[in-house]
Parts: sequence; structure tokens; C-alpha cells
Amino acid sequence: MRDTIAAIATPPGRGGIGIVRVSGQHARSIAEAVAGRVPDVRQATYACFRDGDGRAIDRGIVLFYVAPASFTGEDVVEFQGHGGPVVLEALLERVCDSGARIARPGEFTERAFLNDKMDLAQAEAVADLIDSASRRAARSAMRSLDGAFSRRVMAIDQAVLHVRVFLEAAIDFAEEEVDFLADRDVVDRLVGVTTGLRELLVECRQGQVLRDGFDVVIAGPPNAGKSSLLNRLLAENRAIVTDIPGTTRDLLFADAELDGIPVRLTDTAGLREGRDAVEEIGIERARGAAAAADLVLFVVDDTSDGCPSPPEVSGARIVHVRNKVDLSGGPPGLTPSGDVRVSALTGAGLDALREVIVTAAGVAPGEGTFLARKRHVLALSAAVERVATARGHVEQGYGDLAAEEMREAQHALGTIVGATSVDDLLGEIFSSFCIGK
Repeated sequence: MRDTIAAIATPPGRGGIGIVRVSGQHARSIAEAVAGRVPDVRQATYACFRDGDGRAIDRGIVLFYVAPASFTGEDVVEFQGHGGPVVLEALLERVCDSGARIARPGEFTERAFLNDKMDLAQAEAVADLIDSASRRAARSAMRSLDGAFSRRVMAIDQAVLHVRVFLEAAIDFAEEEVDFLADRDVVDRLVGVTTGLRELLVECRQGQVLRDGFDVVIAGPPNAGKSSLLNRLLAENRAIVTDIPGTTRDLLFADAELDGIPVRLTDTAGLREGRDAVEEIGIERARGAAAAADLVLFVVDDTSDGCPSPPEVSGARIVHVRNKVDLSGGPPGLTPSGDVRVSALTGAGLDALREVIVTAAGVAPGEGTFLARKRHVLALSAAVERVATARGHVEQGYGDLAAEEMREAQHALGTIVGATSVDDLLGEIFSSFCIGK
């Protein structure tokens, strides 16, 4: 039997309510020891929580859930008292003295997974829901928690399994006169599996953007209005703005939300020959941030005759932003060449710039997206490669090699929902959870 675990399930600090959660075989006896009785199942019961000497620690509500009808699939008790740190620590100490131990981060959700209350993708969605950076991300995490992502994965897994069965049959009856691999149906099925995987991979990448955010770096020469643009996008004065070239010396990070997409904006030092050691470090950091960004807004002064060259970056898309149209008189908005003319001072052209950023993020509009993680993207990419290789083997008549590739594709899909998970993967996932969840 697993140990009985306990933790404070509410955030650190003071609050009106604080919860100590207990899960495991000793939950019933702990409820009786602390609250003086075991409450009726799923019935909120008012009780006095007492220490080992019978002195009152707090008064509040106690709830009891009987296995397997609980979050973890085990007997669970929740003590809901006042949210003072001293009170909660005293209550947790009493619970541990009565037969529990302190839970590891994510251990409650891990037990829910191990007890088949949810699959691994749903378990991850619990943490993603808590950490959501926008309402759209929260709604997408809820869809993952409800199993939308898992159902898509398992549907493709079943299609892969059907092809595997066909291929295994071809191997078993290799001596027969019938050439199973010449049947066009198997190739058609492989094409269908590939299409399904690629569609899911596109949605998965969109879900990763909603979860991790879209990294946008504002770069350009000094005094082009980068910091002013940052402030305008945030609708607050976050960055210092002066007429002195080189005011920004280091990276300045800020989070924003554009059309429900969490965006991380980074203001950078002006790109030029450094005037001193500090500025040179700032410029080097600016180039590094641009190289790692999802999108670079290269800001230039629309009143200037020349057009400086953007930093050399690989992978990141670069959008030229021509600022200060309030001075140049140029029309604000998107130009035929793909540049965006704006005024960080007046806000002219900012709607067009926001639309460019949202489009670059690649998240389709609507409410059908689910949240996903990088490991999901990697697993689906591996499955796509395996199925493509299997198709090549089928067309060359190598049924045994194709069957092995499809087995590996199914293994990759299994790692998403936890059907073929390993201990080190579980440890990495659940260690990122908050304690008490």
C-alpha cells in the first residue's frame, strides 16, 4: 500500500480559507483523530480540529471522500479552516503526527494518474490550467483536462493499430500466394494515418503557443522608439523613454495578451557600435534575444532616409516596423511590402501591428484548441516520421520493417497519454506541479 500523503492545498500566505488535503489508507483514521469523527461521505461537516493534547487548533469544515470516488482514487480527507500560515502549519503537523507524510509536488495528481482517474495528458492539463496565462489558454487547458486531446490521440492510435494488425498478418502468411502488401488499402490507411497525425501536430503546436506563450523581441537602432512601442503595446509606462540614445541598456521583459494569446515582449538595447563595456554587453544580449525569439519587430525611424539592416537571426520571423508616422506623415498600417507603419506616440497603426503579431503566432481563431506541451509535439513528430518510413517499406514489400515502424509510432503516441510511460518521465512531469496538487 502507498503511504498516506498530506499537504497544504491553498497558496502560501494569508487568506480567508486554507485547506489541508490528505489522501491514502489512513485518511479515515486521521479524520477521526483530528476532527473527532469521520463525517458522512461527501457531506460538509463543521468540526473542531484538535492537536494531540486535545487543544483546539482551528474550527472549520471537514470533507471525506471514499475510494475510488475521489480525485486520487484513494480515501481523501480535506480540512478547510482559516487561511493563516501558522494555523495551517499546525494543522498539517497534527495530520502528519496522525499517520501521514508530506506530499511531493504533484503527488496527488500523480496518484490520480496511477489509479486510472485520468491519463497523462489530462494530468498535465491540471498544472496547465493552474498556470494559464490567458483566459483562452485556460479554456484550452480545460478541454485537455476533459480529454479532448487524449481522444484525438487515441483515435489515431487505433488507426495505427489496425494497420499493424494488417502488416502482422502479412508477415504470418508470407508463404501464401496472396500478396497482402500489394493491397492498395494498406497504403490508403497509412495515408489516412499520416494526414490525421499532421493535422493533430498543427493543432498541438498551436496549443504549445497558448501554453508557453509567443516570444516577441523589439529590436532596432537607438532612438527608433522601441521602448515607446513596448509601452504602447502594454498600455502602461513600463520602459524608460528619453531622447538620449542608448537609454535602454539591458533586456526588459513584459507579458501581454493579444487576442487571447499570451505574448512575452522583450525591449532591447539599440543596435549600434557600443560606446562602453556596459552598452556592448546590452547589445550582445539584444542580438541573443533576437536569435531566440519567435518574432522580431525591427523598429526604425520612418523620418530617417536610410534603413538599417536587421540582426542576422535564424528561425525567427522579422517584421519591419516603421515608427513615428506622426512626424513623417506616412499612412499608418500594413504596407504592400509587409512593413507596418505605426506611431508609438499616438497609437496609429497599432491595431495592424497587433494583427501581424497574432497572425505570426499561428494560433487559429475559435475555441477548438487544446493546450499541449513540447514533449507532445516531439512525440507526434516522431510518429509522423515512423509512419512515413513504414509507408516506404510497404511500397518496397518489406512488411516486417513496416510493422516495426508502426509499433514505434504507436509507442510514441502512448507516451503522450501515459500508456507507455517510464518512471523518469513521470518524475519530470509531476515535479513541476505545485505542492498540494
